[in-house]
Amino acid sequence: MPMTDPLGDMLTRIRNGQQARKDSILTPASKLRAHVLDVLQREGYIRGYSEEELAGQKGLRIELKYFEGQPAIQHLARVSKPGRRVYSGARELPRIRNGLGITIVSTPRGVLSDAEARDQNVGGEVLAEVF
Repeated sequence: MPMTDPLGDMLTRIRNGQQARKDSILTPASKLRAHVLDVLQREGYIRGYSEEELAGQKGLRIELKYFEGQPAIQHLARVSKPGRRVYSGARELPRIRNGLGITIVSTPRGVLSDAEARDQNVGGEVLAEVF
């Protein structure tokens, strides 16, 4: 049975992995997932990721990050879902925790954090919020 929300599945795997105090987790690979992981790595929420072979298909090994025993990601939620897409202009991008968190946005210039999207003055689909 095909997955209806692959990005939501990856975010859930990250939340579950951090709750179980795992060092790394595996998830099926896709370009969108890799771009979202690039943003999380640039912003310092994960240590990194690498491509791996997973049951004959490509997979992504995500190395989770902890700070003083606590997960670096306190909150990770999908905003735009398959049943309800959420779009935002550059000026209307939501600020998470008064700028302490980030919003991940899919724009015509690629997947960016909210700060990068504001700097480039582009809006798009609000994929997730992280703090």
